[in-house]
Amino acid sequence: MKLIIGNKNYSSWSMRGWLAAKQSGLHFDEIIVPLLGEEMQKAKQGMGEMAPSHGKVPILWDDEAVVWDSLAILEYLADKVGRERFWPKDDAPRAMARAMVAEMHSSYASLRQDLPMNIRRRVQLENVSDQTRADIVRILQLWAEARARHGNSGPFLFGTYGAADIFFAPVVSRFITYGIGVPGFAQSYMEAIWEHAWTQEWIAAAENEEWVIEQFETVG
Repeated sequence: MKLIIGNKNYSSWSMRGWLAAKQSGLHFDEIIVPLLGEEMQKAKQGMGEMAPSHGKVPILWDDEAVVWDSLAILEYLADKVGRERFWPKDDAPRAMARAMVAEMHSSYASLRQDLPMNIRRRVQLENVSDQTRADIVRILQLWAEARARHGNSGPFLFGTYGAADIFFAPVVSRFITYGIGVPGFAQSYMEAIWEHAWTQEWIAAAENEEWVIEQFETVG
């Protein structure tokens, strides 16, 4: 398999696709395509038919199968290796995990715009918009409910690491980058995500990247 991703410092959707590939346990090669500028065009020219024609990442190539969109990639991999590797076994936590992932996939436009992912940066925001604050409050409510109802077996949202953690990992990164204050239970969860071996591997690679996207460096 080959996974085409964007800059690790900035690409939240690439991070989700990459974490899903790691969670699958299957071997994959990663190909990084810088998100913007001449470097992206050069990289795409060298990739031939694998180049993301729509300009979006991540994309998973598995023999004849081509899967774009991080949630589709996660579901494709779950079909290959067994759905319980990604989703809780029991109906109630699985239903909640699916709803949370779907909401993360389709919502929080204000948070995405106001707090772009930038793993290398640290800035203390004094103010956020009302809509972004509402997004943050909603996310914290979801985390609290998942942890209270289904998180007794471990430090992650549903106890063990799975799809919901994969999809909220970039949110953890955003909260750290912009110094978003969170209650104690959320801080403990964020530490579990941040200290996870795969997150640390992603962070190390992001810190070593040379690409800089200026529009993401001026927020705050």
